[in-house]
Amino acid sequence: MRAMELNGVAVDNNKAAFAWGRRAAHDIEAVKALINPGQVVAFKKRDTLEDLVAYRAEFLVGYQNAAYAERYKAFVDKVKAKETAVTGDGKSLLLSESVAKSLFKLMAYKDEYEVARLHTDAAFHSRIASLFEGDFKLHFHLAPPLTGQRNEKGELRKKVYGPAMLTGFKLLAKLKGLRGTAWDVFGRSEERKTERALIAEYESCIDELLQGLNATNLQAAVEIARIPELIKGYGHVKHKHLTIARSKWGILMSAWRNPQSQAQKAA
Repeated sequence: MRAMELNGVAVDNNKAAFAWGRRAAHDIEAVKALINPGQVVAFKKRDTLEDLVAYRAEFLVGYQNAAYAERYKAFVDKVKAKETAVTGDGKSLLLSESVAKSLFKLMAYKDEYEVARLHTDAAFHSRIASLFEGDFKLHFHLAPPLTGQRNEKGELRKKVYGPAMLTGFKLLAKLKGLRGTAWDVFGRSEERKTERALIAEYESCIDELLQGLNATNLQAAVEIARIPELIKGYGHVKHKHLTIARSKWGILMSAWRNPQSQAQKAA
């Protein structure tokens, strides 16, 4: 017990874990009975489209501003209106939900400003403080695109930065208004240009789907709307996933634009 106190890291949690370990070694069945007195199944209410949009719109206000969030909401509302007209019930809104999730993912791409904002968020530091005790320091593993070193494949390599990086984060977080403007030095990289272009490209794609949407091709539209789910990771990892996503995107759009040709192939 004294060693845990001297170590000074999550003392109460470590003591509790040690005590439960002793109890488990002595009478494991009694411990199991205490931990799981009965199987309780809790059902989480499925989020409505309004819930999905409200949470994401609020996030986008913090990410950029209210106008950015309003752009997101307006686009989802447009999809909802069309889908409701097609289905006739306004209850099954699978396409609208898919667009709400995918468009948000593209609009909230994690650039330098967002990394800074998240790392200076009070909730983040409260969570860190709840996990560690004593005098601890934060170190950050980052690969800045402007100053970072690259490996033999041309991929950025991460470097460790000390607690002083928080000062830089605080300053950078306040400059998020520069995102996408002529003053955005980070936005000039190919990765950032691609991320911004993807938003407009996705919106244009969905607009095309809405023009020809009907009850027959609704499921195909949903599959296309979910393409951004395939885009994962950051940097070169994201680039690889984007290449795969674009390939599938192209195939699905070709089938959408030439439904008769696809039907003939299937026959």
